[in-house]
Amino acid sequence: MSEEILINITPMESRVAVVENGVLQEVHIERTMRRGIVGNLYQGKVVRVLPGMQAAFVDIGLARAAFIHAAEISTREGSAVESISALVHEGQSLVVQVTKDPIGTKGARLTTHLSIPSRYLVYMPKTNHVGISLKIEDEAERERLKNIVEKCIANECIEEAGGFILRTAAEGAREDEIKADIRYLRRLWAQIHSQMNKVPAPTTIYEDLDLPLRTLRDLVSPRSEKIRVDSRENFQRIGQFVSELMPEVSDRLEHYPGERPIFDLYGVEDEIQKALERKVMLKSGGYLIIDQTEAMTTIDVNTGAFVGHRNLEETIFKTNLEAATAIARQLRLRNLGGIIIIDFIDMEDEEHQRQVLRNLEKQLERDHAKTNIIGITELGLVQMTRKRTRESLSQVLCEPCPACQGRSMLRTAETICYEIFREILREARAYQANSYLVLANQKVVDRLLDEESGNVADLEAFIGRTIKFQVEPMYSQEQYDVVLL
Repeated sequence: MSEEILINITPMESRVAVVENGVLQEVHIERTMRRGIVGNLYQGKVVRVLPGMQAAFVDIGLARAAFIHAAEISTREGSAVESISALVHEGQSLVVQVTKDPIGTKGARLTTHLSIPSRYLVYMPKTNHVGISLKIEDEAERERLKNIVEKCIANECIEEAGGFILRTAAEGAREDEIKADIRYLRRLWAQIHSQMNKVPAPTTIYEDLDLPLRTLRDLVSPRSEKIRVDSRENFQRIGQFVSELMPEVSDRLEHYPGERPIFDLYGVEDEIQKALERKVMLKSGGYLIIDQTEAMTTIDVNTGAFVGHRNLEETIFKTNLEAATAIARQLRLRNLGGIIIIDFIDMEDEEHQRQVLRNLEKQLERDHAKTNIIGITELGLVQMTRKRTRESLSQVLCEPCPACQGRSMLRTAETICYEIFREILREARAYQANSYLVLANQKVVDRLLDEESGNVADLEAFIGRTIKFQVEPMYSQEQYDVVLL
């Protein structure tokens, strides 16, 4: 299985594509303006103690002071301090971690129970406990994982080694993968700890990784043959991260300098657009209908134009086999989570049913999210679940359509703006023009002139040409044209 990871970075957003044997399997998108601060570590300064609320306000360098409750302030083991006044005082420096982003008029929520996540583990420098996610239910597997971590800690013989929680993703992980995670967390914590006593308050000590670096931490595996980055500046930044914390993958990292956008080269842009559609065509002529609701996702399999060569049962069996492979890919690509109901075409042969389910299970083995096939209902529906790890692709890129009371989805104005920026870059690389005129819907043009005005200015400076905008009243929100002038 040949796997490549493509990283596309612009000032507005970062996008990551996982491609297996030339076929897109996963897409991850992070918008710059929506990045939160949960998980960040700060050297904070206590600015106000509130005995009546058993809490304190801490300045961590944001517009509003952050909030910490007495229960979130760690004490020495065995102590039974209950009063906030006995734990902190005004002017005191405090190393804190954000557990909740600022919302509205409320500041961020903090804790001093620090934790640093990796792919399989969560490192807790202030404890010596080794725990395991309750979602890993198999007792033999729990014992195996715990023994691996405890043996690694014992072999290193490090004082104040800290504790670990094995995450759900660790289920089935190899010993060498878990050991590599432990080494990564040790090196990362050594970097953080070296800064804690040097920086003044308020100062950011550690920011949780952005999408490109999280990709290296969470998605790179032994089968990842290449990691291609299209931004030279970020390639150097990623290269430094790899050399310091993941040297074993440095030979797989490369910069993509091509004129053609990397996502266009691999056909990723087209696949993203297809992944927003309700209907998925199969090579045989059959098709899937995917409907995502708040309660669950339903997937209906249809034979379509496929009639087979022998008989109806053969046609149904082959369509269902192909559908099982396509469904596993669509779950990853669209990042569909929660309850999933699959309506395969009814099969009379029980062996055919078993083979289709086995194929579905096999294809889901490569999924980074945990999946569980529960079985077939009396109505012949396959029930399964997939762990929600983030918003689905349509939730990131789309919004409910106002014209049909939310019965369908359309791409947001923000998504269209970023598509326009990419189209202008393509045109600038391919053709000479004095300037560019963007024809678009009112809502899109308003956003380009307001929230995205800084990005427009940066793009004009980059291509050395001016960009003009014109509202087209007849255009829908998803329609636009870029005209060379």
